Amino acid sequence: MLHKTRGIIFRATDYGESSVIVQIFTEKFGLQSYIINGAKKPKAKIGRNMLQPLHLLDLVVYHKNTGSVQRISELKNAPVLLTIPYDVIKSCIAIFLNEVLYKAIKQQSPDENLFDFIFSAIEWLDHQTESVANFHLVFLTRLSRYLGFYPDRYMADEADYFDIKNGQFTRYKPESISYLSPPHTRNFALVLQTGFEDMNQLKLSNDERRYLVQKLLEYYAMHIEGFGNIKSADVLEEVLA
Repeated sequence: MLHKTRGIIFRATDYGESSVIVQIFTEKFGLQSYIINGAKKPKAKIGRNMLQPLHLLDLVVYHKNTGSVQRISELKNAPVLLTIPYDVIKSCIAIFLNEVLYKAIKQQSPDENLFDFIFSAIEWLDHQTESVANFHLVFLTRLSRYLGFYPDRYMADEADYFDIKNGQFTRYKPESISYLSPPHTRNFALVLQTGFEDMNQLKLSNDERRYLVQKLLEYYAMHIEGFGNIKSADVLEEVLA
Protein backbone atom coordinates (compact mmCIF):
# COMPACT_ATOMS: atom_id res chain seq x y z
CA MET A 1 0.00 0.00 0.00
CA LEU A 2 1.25 3.49 -0.89
CA HIS A 3 1.55 6.26 1.71
CA LYS A 4 2.56 9.92 1.53
CA THR A 5 4.87 11.20 4.24
CA ARG A 6 7.58 13.75 4.91
CA GLY A 7 11.05 12.54 5.79
CA ILE A 8 14.52 13.51 6.99
CA ILE A 9 17.54 11.60 5.69
CA PHE A 10 19.80 10.21 8.40
CA ARG A 11 22.18 7.98 6.44
CA ALA A 12 22.69 6.52 2.97
CA THR A 13 24.83 3.41 2.43
CA ASP A 14 25.91 1.99 -0.92
CA TYR A 15 24.47 -1.46 -1.58
CA GLY A 16 25.75 -3.58 -4.43
CA GLU A 17 26.92 -2.04 -7.67
CA SER A 18 24.18 0.54 -8.18
CA SER A 19 21.77 0.55 -5.23
CA VAL A 20 21.59 2.46 -1.95
CA ILE A 21 19.98 1.70 1.40
CA VAL A 22 18.88 4.92 3.05
CA GLN A 23 17.67 5.42 6.60
CA ILE A 24 14.96 8.06 6.76
CA PHE A 25 13.18 9.43 9.81
CA THR A 26 9.62 9.69 8.52
CA GLU A 27 6.70 11.63 9.90
CA LYS A 28 4.31 8.73 9.49
CA PHE A 29 6.37 5.66 10.34
CA GLY A 30 9.34 6.81 12.41
CA LEU A 31 12.81 5.61 11.42
CA GLN A 32 12.72 3.32 8.39
CA SER A 33 15.22 1.77 5.98
CA TYR A 34 14.54 1.95 2.24
CA ILE A 35 16.34 0.35 -0.67
CA ILE A 36 16.64 2.45 -3.82
CA ASN A 37 17.70 0.39 -6.80
CA GLY A 38 19.86 2.09 -9.41
CA ALA A 39 20.47 5.24 -7.35
CA LYS A 40 24.11 5.37 -8.45
CA LYS A 41 23.35 5.20 -12.15
CA PRO A 42 23.81 8.45 -14.16
CA LYS A 43 20.14 8.76 -15.16
CA ALA A 44 18.60 7.49 -11.93
CA LYS A 45 15.09 8.71 -11.09
CA ILE A 46 16.25 9.05 -7.46
CA GLY A 47 19.93 9.95 -7.61
CA ARG A 48 22.61 9.55 -4.95
CA ASN A 49 22.97 13.34 -4.74
CA MET A 50 19.36 13.60 -3.50
CA LEU A 51 20.16 11.45 -0.45
CA GLN A 52 22.43 13.72 1.61
CA PRO A 53 22.21 13.70 5.44
CA LEU A 54 19.47 15.91 6.92
CA HIS A 55 17.97 16.73 3.53
CA LEU A 56 14.21 17.19 3.81
CA LEU A 57 11.86 15.08 1.73
CA ASP A 58 8.39 14.54 0.40
CA LEU A 59 7.89 10.81 -0.09
CA VAL A 60 5.47 8.27 -1.49
CA VAL A 61 6.45 4.92 0.01
CA TYR A 62 5.36 1.33 0.18
CA HIS A 63 5.01 0.23 3.78
CA LYS A 64 4.67 -3.22 5.33
CA ASN A 65 4.54 -3.55 9.10
CA THR A 66 6.54 -6.78 8.87
CA GLY A 67 9.17 -5.47 6.50
CA SER A 68 12.68 -4.58 7.65
CA VAL A 69 13.60 -2.80 4.41
CA GLN A 70 10.90 -0.79 2.63
CA ARG A 71 10.65 0.66 -0.88
CA ILE A 72 10.11 4.16 -2.22
CA SER A 73 7.78 5.02 -5.09
CA GLU A 74 8.52 8.76 -5.27
CA LEU A 75 11.03 11.06 -3.59
CA LYS A 76 11.76 14.74 -3.92
CA ASN A 77 13.80 17.18 -1.85
CA ALA A 78 11.20 19.52 -0.35
CA PRO A 79 11.98 22.12 0.66
CA VAL A 80 15.31 22.19 -1.16
CA LEU A 81 18.10 23.33 1.19
CA LEU A 82 19.54 26.58 -0.15
CA THR A 83 22.46 27.34 2.15
CA ILE A 84 23.34 24.35 4.35
CA PRO A 85 25.12 22.37 1.59
CA TYR A 86 27.23 25.39 0.56
CA ASP A 87 27.98 27.18 3.85
CA VAL A 88 30.97 25.64 5.66
CA ILE A 89 29.73 26.43 9.17
CA LYS A 90 26.15 25.33 8.51
CA SER A 91 27.26 22.14 6.78
CA CYS A 92 29.54 21.26 9.73
CA ILE A 93 26.65 21.88 12.14
CA ALA A 94 24.45 19.63 9.99
CA ILE A 95 27.06 16.84 10.01
CA PHE A 96 27.33 17.10 13.80
CA LEU A 97 23.56 17.10 14.36
CA ASN A 98 23.14 14.23 11.93
CA GLU A 99 25.59 12.11 13.92
CA VAL A 100 23.77 12.92 17.16
CA LEU A 101 20.35 12.15 15.68
CA TYR A 102 21.53 8.93 14.08
CA LYS A 103 22.74 7.67 17.46
CA ALA A 104 19.82 9.06 19.48
CA ILE A 105 16.75 8.07 17.45
CA LYS A 106 16.04 4.37 17.02
CA GLN A 107 12.25 4.04 17.11
CA GLN A 108 10.38 2.52 14.20
CA SER A 109 7.19 4.22 15.29
CA PRO A 110 5.86 7.70 14.58
CA ASP A 111 6.66 10.67 16.81
CA GLU A 112 5.17 13.68 15.06
CA ASN A 113 6.27 16.20 17.70
CA LEU A 114 9.90 15.06 17.48
CA PHE A 115 9.72 15.01 13.69
CA ASP A 116 8.24 18.52 13.50
CA PHE A 117 10.93 19.87 15.83
CA ILE A 118 13.80 18.46 13.75
CA PHE A 119 12.24 19.37 10.39
CA SER A 120 11.49 22.95 11.48
CA ALA A 121 14.94 23.38 13.07
CA ILE A 122 16.70 22.34 9.84
CA GLU A 123 14.53 24.76 7.85
CA TRP A 124 15.32 27.54 10.33
CA LEU A 125 19.07 26.88 10.11
CA ASP A 126 18.91 26.92 6.32
CA HIS A 127 17.21 30.34 6.27
CA GLN A 128 19.26 31.98 9.02
CA THR A 129 21.38 34.90 7.82
CA GLU A 130 23.03 35.87 11.14
CA SER A 131 25.53 33.92 13.22
CA VAL A 132 24.62 30.29 13.91
CA ALA A 133 27.48 29.59 16.34
CA ASN A 134 25.08 28.74 19.19
CA PHE A 135 22.58 26.79 17.08
CA HIS A 136 23.80 23.28 17.92
CA LEU A 137 23.94 24.12 21.63
CA VAL A 138 20.31 25.27 21.68
CA PHE A 139 19.30 22.34 19.44
CA LEU A 140 20.78 19.76 21.84
CA THR A 141 18.99 21.19 24.87
CA ARG A 142 15.65 21.34 23.05
CA LEU A 143 16.05 17.89 21.51
CA SER A 144 16.49 16.38 24.98
CA ARG A 145 12.91 17.40 25.80
CA TYR A 146 11.56 15.25 22.96
CA LEU A 147 13.84 12.36 23.90
CA GLY A 148 12.57 12.36 27.47
CA PHE A 149 15.49 13.66 29.55
CA TYR A 150 15.19 17.44 29.48
CA PRO A 151 16.99 18.94 32.51
CA ASP A 152 14.95 19.87 35.56
CA ARG A 153 15.11 23.68 35.62
CA TYR A 154 13.91 23.97 39.23
CA MET A 155 16.41 26.14 41.15
CA ALA A 156 18.25 27.02 37.92
CA ASP A 157 18.39 30.71 38.87
CA GLU A 158 19.98 30.14 42.27
CA ALA A 159 22.01 26.96 41.87
CA ASP A 160 25.80 26.81 41.83
CA TYR A 161 25.96 23.36 40.24
CA PHE A 162 24.21 21.26 37.64
CA ASP A 163 24.24 17.54 38.38
CA ILE A 164 24.72 15.92 34.96
CA LYS A 165 24.02 12.41 36.21
CA ASN A 166 20.63 13.33 37.70
CA GLY A 167 19.80 16.18 35.34
CA GLN A 168 19.07 18.80 37.99
CA PHE A 169 20.37 22.08 39.37
CA THR A 170 21.57 22.15 42.98
CA ARG A 171 23.18 24.51 45.47
CA TYR A 172 25.57 21.83 46.63
CA LYS A 173 28.40 20.06 44.86
CA PRO A 174 27.11 16.66 43.63
CA GLU A 175 28.69 13.44 44.81
CA SER A 176 28.98 12.38 41.17
CA ILE A 177 32.06 13.45 39.22
CA SER A 178 29.83 14.64 36.37
CA TYR A 179 28.61 18.16 37.03
CA LEU A 180 28.83 21.81 36.03
CA SER A 181 30.19 24.39 38.42
CA PRO A 182 30.29 28.23 38.27
CA PRO A 183 30.33 29.99 35.84
CA HIS A 184 29.27 27.13 33.58
CA THR A 185 26.12 26.45 35.60
CA ARG A 186 24.75 29.92 34.95
CA ASN A 187 25.63 29.80 31.27
CA PHE A 188 23.88 26.46 30.92
CA ALA A 189 20.79 27.85 32.65
CA LEU A 190 20.76 30.69 30.13
CA VAL A 191 21.01 28.23 27.23
CA LEU A 192 17.97 26.37 28.56
CA GLN A 193 15.99 29.62 28.50
CA THR A 194 17.02 30.43 24.93
CA GLY A 195 15.25 29.66 21.65
CA PHE A 196 16.63 29.75 18.14
CA GLU A 197 15.22 33.23 17.59
CA ASP A 198 17.26 34.80 20.40
CA MET A 199 20.29 32.48 20.46
CA ASN A 200 22.65 35.30 19.45
CA GLN A 201 21.95 36.97 22.78
CA LEU A 202 24.03 34.22 24.37
CA LYS A 203 27.46 35.78 24.84
CA LEU A 204 29.64 32.69 25.04
CA SER A 205 33.32 32.39 24.25
CA ASN A 206 34.44 29.62 21.92
CA ASP A 207 35.98 27.78 24.89
CA GLU A 208 32.79 28.05 26.93
CA ARG A 209 30.62 26.87 24.04
CA ARG A 210 32.93 23.93 23.44
CA TYR A 211 32.85 23.00 27.12
CA LEU A 212 29.05 23.11 27.34
CA VAL A 213 28.67 21.02 24.19
CA GLN A 214 31.06 18.41 25.60
CA LYS A 215 29.06 18.25 28.84
CA LEU A 216 25.77 18.01 26.93
CA LEU A 217 27.13 15.09 24.92
CA GLU A 218 28.19 13.51 28.21
CA TYR A 219 24.61 14.04 29.43
CA TYR A 220 23.24 12.39 26.27
CA ALA A 221 25.58 9.41 26.70
CA MET A 222 24.23 8.84 30.20
CA HIS A 223 20.67 8.63 28.93
CA ILE A 224 21.04 6.87 25.57
CA GLU A 225 22.42 3.34 25.48
CA GLY A 226 25.28 2.95 23.02
CA PHE A 227 25.48 6.68 22.29
CA GLY A 228 29.28 6.71 22.46
CA ASN A 229 31.50 9.50 21.15
CA ILE A 230 30.44 12.06 18.55
CA LYS A 231 33.43 12.21 16.23
CA SER A 232 32.31 15.32 14.34
CA ALA A 233 32.21 17.49 17.51
CA ASP A 234 35.91 18.38 17.37
CA VAL A 235 35.75 19.30 13.68
CA LEU A 236 32.76 21.55 14.29
CA GLU A 237 34.41 23.39 17.16
CA GLU A 238 37.55 23.96 15.09
CA VAL A 239 35.44 25.50 12.33
CA LEU A 240 33.54 27.70 14.80
CA ALA A 241 36.79 28.84 16.41
